[in-house]
Amino acid sequence: MNRSGFAHWPRVAMFGAIIATLPAHADDTFTWPDPVDSPAQIMPLAAQSLLLGLARTANGYVAVGGRGDILLSADGARWKQVEVPTRSTLTAVAAVDANVWAVGHDGVIVHSADNGEHWQVQRKDPWRKSDASASADPRRGAPLLGVLFADASHGFAVGAYSLALRTDDGGAHWQEITVAPQPKDDADDASADDTASAAPADGDKSDNGKWTFNQSQLKIGQEGTPHLNAITRTGSGALFIVGERGAAFRSRDDGKTWQRLQLPYDGSMFGVIGYAGEHVLAFGLRGHVFESTDLGDHWTQVPTGTELSLMGGTALPDGGAAIVGANGIVLMRAKAGEPLASRVDTAAGTIAEVLPLGDAGELLLAGENGASVYNPK
Repeated sequence: MNRSGFAHWPRVAMFGAIIATLPAHADDTFTWPDPVDSPAQIMPLAAQSLLLGLARTANGYVAVGGRGDILLSADGARWKQVEVPTRSTLTAVAAVDANVWAVGHDGVIVHSADNGEHWQVQRKDPWRKSDASASADPRRGAPLLGVLFADASHGFAVGAYSLALRTDDGGAHWQEITVAPQPKDDADDASADDTASAAPADGDKSDNGKWTFNQSQLKIGQEGTPHLNAITRTGSGALFIVGERGAAFRSRDDGKTWQRLQLPYDGSMFGVIGYAGEHVLAFGLRGHVFESTDLGDHWTQVPTGTELSLMGGTALPDGGAAIVGANGIVLMRAKAGEPLASRVDTAAGTIAEVLPLGDAGELLLAGENGASVYNPK
């Protein structure tokens, strides 16, 4: 036998021991534990693993990420992982005083009442085999991607396929709300020009004799149930959501009714920052940033000098901003009206979220390489 073959025996034996501990059906087929119902594992390198969300708590900072990981820090530099009753990936986190909420895959929402030390599941909605039908609700098992709490009682969570939730009792009960109503069939509203330029039937050439489609035929319509990627609240109390294909939604009555808007760019927006009044800053695909001071009635494109996608952002004093994204990019401005200056933190990798850290101008980053402190100076 080749000596290299012996190296695999300990690994095979270990795998066999693991298999022997797994639950089995009567027909001896194995069933793997569902991540949504399995506790997160305490791992020594969790602080250097995938982290997707950050929040400031009464005691410091909390970070959430892959495999249900939740970590706490008093200073942003030293982190400890805590026990969490789910292994579903957590994508975003919000905090009010000692209360913390994290949302993620499988429709999971977990809550802590003691600054993140202990956690309980408030909601879960995993996809099951019984949902594998054409008529099944696509929001079943959909990931939640953003969370916002105005105070310790009133909060919102948003996610894929226009999934939107609301709570008025701190998350003890969550109810679905309609942000993006199902679109009406607008086939009868097509103009004569659109009818004349309809796509040719299979095997036919277009009027110009070429096997091509014109711009009208290639136009992508509005997504009926766009993924909702992030939610913010402005100083006026208005709510603003950004999503895919340039879709945006606003509410001036605490989420009771919503109005759909369309940004000047049809690409996805991954984040939005709320400021005083009705001032919002949206950012996303291919380095696009748009700013509005009237809650989306009018938009101004903010130059970034990059086509790297932007994933997370935070407000700084006087309308300033820090926006982060792919390849370690960090865009910053000190106050409203200033251009965004570009920096790079290569060690951070792709950055998912950012928070101001202390009074020295440092930033707390979370991303594919975990949590880190970045000094833009």
